[in-house]
Amino acid sequence: MFKKGIKLSSFILIISTINLLLYHLPVYRFTLENYHGKNLDKILLILSLAVLILALNAFIFYLALFISRFIGKFFLVLFTNISAIAIYFINTYNVIIDKTMIGNILNTNFDESTSFLSFGFVLYLILMGIVPSVFIIKIKIIKEGYKKTLKHIFLTLLFIIGLAYINSSNWLWIDKNSKALGGLAMPWSYVVNLNRFYYHKSLENQEQILLPDATLKDDEKSVVVLVIGESARSKNFSLYGYKKNTNPLLSKINNVYIYKANSCATYTTAGVKCILEHENSSRLNEILPNYLFRNDVEVIWRTNNWGEPNIKIKNYQKAGDLEKKCQGSGCDYDEILLTNLKEQIQSSKKNKILLVLHTSTSHGPTYYKKYPPKFNKFTPVCKSVELGKCTQEELINAYNNTIVYTDYILATLIEKLKQLDEYNSLMFYVSDHGESLGEKNLYMHGIPKSIAPKEQLDIPFIVWQSNNSRKLKKNEFLSQHNVFHSVLDFLAIESPIYDKNMSIFKE
Repeated sequence: MFKKGIKLSSFILIISTINLLLYHLPVYRFTLENYHGKNLDKILLILSLAVLILALNAFIFYLALFISRFIGKFFLVLFTNISAIAIYFINTYNVIIDKTMIGNILNTNFDESTSFLSFGFVLYLILMGIVPSVFIIKIKIIKEGYKKTLKHIFLTLLFIIGLAYINSSNWLWIDKNSKALGGLAMPWSYVVNLNRFYYHKSLENQEQILLPDATLKDDEKSVVVLVIGESARSKNFSLYGYKKNTNPLLSKINNVYIYKANSCATYTTAGVKCILEHENSSRLNEILPNYLFRNDVEVIWRTNNWGEPNIKIKNYQKAGDLEKKCQGSGCDYDEILLTNLKEQIQSSKKNKILLVLHTSTSHGPTYYKKYPPKFNKFTPVCKSVELGKCTQEELINAYNNTIVYTDYILATLIEKLKQLDEYNSLMFYVSDHGESLGEKNLYMHGIPKSIAPKEQLDIPFIVWQSNNSRKLKKNEFLSQHNVFHSVLDFLAIESPIYDKNMSIFKE
């Protein structure tokens, strides 16, 4: 079959149909679940979307292959394999491939990316990526003349315009759900959003906007430890009323306070940025560690994670930098960030210290690998990266164990700070975002904030202070931006940008 080759128009029709059938089931499923019109209207809308996707892809593919068969085939093979991977993640974790998800993918390190490998992943790649790619590579394409090409292009454009006009009554619904539909349409979900990501990245790479200079109001020895959590949702903290005891240690410590809080994003890069900036802004303002370091505060950053903004300080330490001095099985986990922590604080020659610990404890899908075996309190646990194949109990148990481990890390940190008699100490624990654990068939995080469920937005905001010299505001609902102003307040740093209403402390 096709030994003598196939006309370009026929080849495009076949490839566009394959693309439609293999990679667009989530588009139809989303429309079925979210369009609330009559059943007949729903069916007509799905058919119209299918035909529109077919026509648009055919139009673009036709142009590419007409210009150059080699380049056209190269991109078709590339799109086919990426679409196979994308559709695996969409079907397995119910994600949407928008700009934020592209950022998540590009900020994923090797260890995390390999944790997603599974039999299902390989099967998707072979059947929906490699097999169609072989067909694309092997088939001989017979080019058509310019007149016929222009005719096909004109008729396709006319057809697309006509179809859009017929569906004018649904424009409002399509526009309202354009982000989700666009994030499910292959291959344009990742092609368009990759360009959007790098455009915004280029803006971020511009020189940061320096904030007004600050001054220290006193020389009292004070240290703030900011622990940035990863994928921790307040719903599973017993401190917040969760029925299972996931905070057995923190619940017994005096001067621990909790606040309800929301994250301003559902992915690490934006979540961490929000924690470190003084206001919600698209501008590249100077972030907390850089600002304090520039204004003569000792700043130490320790990280076992990634997706961080540009940290411009002298003392930046990755987990690997701490390995030589770390002892015990906990060195393979976030405990490594506590290595010689007390000694490093005491060795500082400055009276004002900010120490940031960027953890990765509750990041999926391999929750069971994020804590030492002795913290396997709730069993059985999910050990599959395809979270939908685990029972709800197994998945939640594995996640809850990461919260128990977080509880241990924070309690251990507090004990270390208690030993610093000469310092007035404060600890913040704030997560970058929350996590979905199968609710509404959603897993992990990264859903656009406009449609994200509360599980991905409700985060823990936990505070401990060494004494009650500073009274805290009560019954406050906080944002991640409260951290910046509260740190300035506690360290007695005077600044034109300080907002007393954003501090958790009473005057």
